[in-house]
Amino acid sequence: MTKLKGVCIGSGYFSQFHFEAWKRLEDVEITAVCDLNKEIAENAVKTYGFTNAYDDIEEMFIKEQPDFVDIITPPQTHLEICRLAMKHQVHIICQKPLAPSLDEAQQIADLIEQYNVRMMVHENFRFMPWYREIKKLLEQNVIGSQIHALNLRVRMGDGWQKDAYMNRQPYFREMKQLLMYETGVHFIDVFRYLGGKITKVYARLKRLNTNIKGEDFSWVQFDFANEGLGFIDANRYNESTAIDTRLTFGAVVLEGNKGTIRLYEDGKIAIQPLGEKEIIHNYTFKNRNFAGDCVFNTQEHFVEQLLSGSPFETDIATYIKNIEILEKVYESHEAGLPLDI
Repeated sequence: MTKLKGVCIGSGYFSQFHFEAWKRLEDVEITAVCDLNKEIAENAVKTYGFTNAYDDIEEMFIKEQPDFVDIITPPQTHLEICRLAMKHQVHIICQKPLAPSLDEAQQIADLIEQYNVRMMVHENFRFMPWYREIKKLLEQNVIGSQIHALNLRVRMGDGWQKDAYMNRQPYFREMKQLLMYETGVHFIDVFRYLGGKITKVYARLKRLNTNIKGEDFSWVQFDFANEGLGFIDANRYNESTAIDTRLTFGAVVLEGNKGTIRLYEDGKIAIQPLGEKEIIHNYTFKNRNFAGDCVFNTQEHFVEQLLSGSPFETDIATYIKNIEILEKVYESHEAGLPLDI
């Protein structure tokens, strides 16, 4: 079988997880990496055994003639890179945040409809193995057919220092919108994946570390169409007791009309039917690459759906609702009011 030929754009901090995952996918051959700093691209090519390095995107598209491109660059670059990919009939998988604004995200979505190109957002949290398992349990009505509440508590503990984020992602310090824009959008997608359609949002946001520009605390309530409620209680300032706060990125409690599902920060899932004791649910996952190998799982889904022609779970037309909800979070905070979606 002929392998899909892919190229990657961007060699920043998170690209390492993409590169390593691509190497394990049998149906894919990554032939090139492009970065504004060609030396960095050359280092990535050498490290992961790819072939060519570029500092010009269009030159790479012309010379490599790829089937798809993996965009691993900041959100403000995505619209123009997507334009180039569409121009050269290259399918797209693109990191989140998708764009700096809903308007720009919609421009990308509108362009996709004009070209014979497919696009998936690299929204990897829903591909974390514990959420895939919880989704199966919900579909089996293990805690009933009605979800009362979906609670997420996040305490990253990586943002209280004066030089917060400098060792990994220093640009976090300059982002005017941080916690919900960069991390919270993952959980908006997870909430939609597990809880269904979101109809209303009410948000309170704060900046606890005065050395950064954006919010690092968020308390957000969601109304679901099925009458359940969702709550995000998150901050990157205070700490949890987890050995690895970047495994699950938080603890989750789902309460239904027949019991409760709990996700612990070590990836353990427990079920407590009403009137009974909590029992540990047996399932397995690989603590590999990033957060339960969710990057690999995401990219595997992209390849499988691209080859089969089936829809992506996070195609841009579906995913753009997350951006709409995200903007409502910030609008709700400014207004001090709950807002309809």
